[in-house]
Amino acid sequence: MIDFHCHLDLFENPQEVAVACEEAGIYVLSVTTTPKAWPKTAALAKGKRHIRTALGLHPELAHERYNEVSLLERLLDETRYVGEIGLDGSPAHRQHSEIQLKVFNRILACSQDRGGRIFTIHSRGAADAVIESLRKHKCGHTAVLHWFSGSQGQLKSAISLDCWFSVGPAMLRSEKGKALAAGMPRDRILTETDGPFARSGKRPLTPADVQVAAIELASLWSVTKAEAEARIRMNLRDLLSRVTGPT
Repeated sequence: MIDFHCHLDLFENPQEVAVACEEAGIYVLSVTTTPKAWPKTAALAKGKRHIRTALGLHPELAHERYNEVSLLERLLDETRYVGEIGLDGSPAHRQHSEIQLKVFNRILACSQDRGGRIFTIHSRGAADAVIESLRKHKCGHTAVLHWFSGSQGQLKSAISLDCWFSVGPAMLRSEKGKALAAGMPRDRILTETDGPFARSGKRPLTPADVQVAAIELASLWSVTKAEAEARIRMNLRDLLSRVTGPT
């Protein structure tokens, strides 16, 4: 199983969740929301074979934490993964679109200058601007659009840049989410949970819940769950082969 977007450090019991993932052999990309959170978040992966940590600055926090971009740049050599980054154009955050875009472009530029990174990207209400930045910095081929919620036309634009997509149980509960997932190339899809923010009822999703996404994808693709999981593992290997450098 693969959870390519999880806020491991934000669970009430992050150490327990990390140990459970390791014991179950779940590959987890543990994302950060601010560069200052990197040391403690990365520590959760210490000694774990299946957990990797992404270095990020969440767009909802960009206007408050933009002064941490220089710290992110200094830490870039410690990981091949960058996230959660991106843009948020929802009503609560679009007033900060200018600083979000400045931060996002600076992170992409610096990452590309260091030889490229694998990105996990937030694009809610801002898909066009995210896609344009990925085009500008020529990094669509290593960009994973997490919980993509744009239009079918925006999806086609992202596909034209060779972008990747991570989908989870929460996304696949809606008809729009299923329709978007059905239009994504099978060789560009990974699974995620976005736990603990995404929930199942009152319970936060944990990495083990990616099996729900695998079942939904198997249904969309008219294959078995085992076949869907094998496809997702192949996709991860392909993505990882596109960037060298820190593990």
